Amino acid sequence: MKDHATPMQAAALDATGSDAPPVTVARPQPGIAIVTLDRPASRNALSIAMMAGLHAAISELGRDEEISAIVLAANGPAFCAGHDLKEMTAHRTDDDGGRAFFKQTMDACAALMLEIVACPKPVIAAVHATATAAGCQLVATSDLAIAADTARFCTPGVNIGLFCSTPMVALSRNVPRKRAMEMLLLGDMMDASDAVLYGLVNRAVPATDVLDAALEMAQRVAAKSPATVAIGKAAFYAQIEKPLADAYAYAAEVMVENMMYRDAAEGIGAFIEKRKPTWKGC
Repeated sequence: MKDHATPMQAAALDATGSDAPPVTVARPQPGIAIVTLDRPASRNALSIAMMAGLHAAISELGRDEEISAIVLAANGPAFCAGHDLKEMTAHRTDDDGGRAFFKQTMDACAALMLEIVACPKPVIAAVHATATAAGCQLVATSDLAIAADTARFCTPGVNIGLFCSTPMVALSRNVPRKRAMEMLLLGDMMDASDAVLYGLVNRAVPATDVLDAALEMAQRVAAKSPATVAIGKAAFYAQIEKPLADAYAYAAEVMVENMMYRDAAEGIGAFIEKRKPTWKGC
């Protein structure tokens, strides 16, 4: 498995001065990339450097015509511990008490989450261990998620006087409202089986199988028309925020546009002719 650290990632250094990128990118098979959070010592906390690395990797892969699906993985004892509270606390001695840095952090986080949603390639989280606070937000924001049956999830900010307001945005769009409020108000851990039950992740598998299961799902996505997947993902997130009638009107326009694609003509023709389609990507 070959790693490809991009120039933007390499420039995103940890506060410690490490010149190793906090995020690595590998291409284990055609059409699929694995983006790995690689700061196990900090439990892959979303420092400024980590978010910059993730943002750059997803943006670049989104434009890469050779990539059809992205798997988001992590190294170490946790998937992601949320924001880097030590990094944020260090800025309380700034002249403004840290306000500017806190805003920079939250803006970077929002931009990262929006980049995942806007990416034309589906992003599949392979959650091998605990994901908390903004780490839970990262899982909720991903298009699909496979979790280890031992993984756990929580938004515990309320326990330390910092309500998980930005994780709430993704969480409340993925799990039932009262369950989201319970997670936000109590800060309790949710186990993997409940995460599946409430829609935070798609399925739970043995911990040793997480990455393979995510890659298998990525392979299935990569076998589809990339143009169709891209227009469908964009339409999903656009329609879900619209009133019902507006959503139907919008989705109808998208389907008409999709019908004009060469891949739609090819796919329908292949179905009628009982053969395997050959995608053109347009």
